[in-house]
Amino acid sequence: MHDNLIILAGGMSSRMKKPATSDKVSKEEEEEANIKSKSLIRVGHEGRPLMDYLLYNAKKAGYKNIYLVINEKNSLFKEFYGVRSTQNNFKNLTISYAIQYIPENRTKPLGTADAVFQAVEQFPELQTQQFTVCNSDNFYSEKAFKKLSETSTLNAFISYDRDALEFSLEKILSFAIVNLDTENYLKNIIEKPSLETANTSKDDFGKIRVSMNIFKLDGNMIYPYLKNCPTHATRKEKELPTAILNMAKENAKAVQGIPISEHVPDLTSKEDIVILKEYLKKHFPNKLNW
Repeated sequence: MHDNLIILAGGMSSRMKKPATSDKVSKEEEEEANIKSKSLIRVGHEGRPLMDYLLYNAKKAGYKNIYLVINEKNSLFKEFYGVRSTQNNFKNLTISYAIQYIPENRTKPLGTADAVFQAVEQFPELQTQQFTVCNSDNFYSEKAFKKLSETSTLNAFISYDRDALEFSLEKILSFAIVNLDTENYLKNIIEKPSLETANTSKDDFGKIRVSMNIFKLDGNMIYPYLKNCPTHATRKEKELPTAILNMAKENAKAVQGIPISEHVPDLTSKEDIVILKEYLKKHFPNKLNW
């Protein structure tokens, strides 16, 4: 079992900055979404952000050491979770910040593989330890966190049943699917698959599996693949799934999928703010009992 969690919160939230297409999004919500990191948008009790709920589920699953990867301009995180660079106490969680610095020739961060790489460079202890890494704008369940914290497999990820995701069909069809062997070890990650490809990638239970970017990684094993991750030809970013897939291709049975069938609420666009508020009102009707 491990208790380290890296949360990726250094992105530019470009899709969230696009104008709302629904009149259900209030002017206040729209203005907040334009200036804040997605995970700091107020969605819960007493105006608390999504990050609170993510940390709450992680704590219930047994995580203690939290590394928030933020960019140089994300100082607002420190107003919520502690002003020191390391070892802040928030609800008996230890919160530290890793800064994802943007290269001089770019205006945006270099991608999720770069974010994790910078985190393990700034906190070298992670290079010899195991940790979970996840997005800051997906609301993962306590169950998902717990399965990754407790697995004995060195590297793993939550393999979601695509049919259980309560998104629009258009959004679901855009998710990359994972190709697994008969023991659920990762063989391939297929981006923007055709319907035919998806239907031929079902697991033994007839399910199409997708990754929602929550992984358990062995620091020693993944480090060289983070360091040497190639830049995507089109998106011009170093992406964590690429580093993980490269590791899986060079090391037989390196990364195992853990099957789960449940929804993962997220904050991608302004319309998601309204949806997530309703979700939290239903599933977390009371103030969080830390």
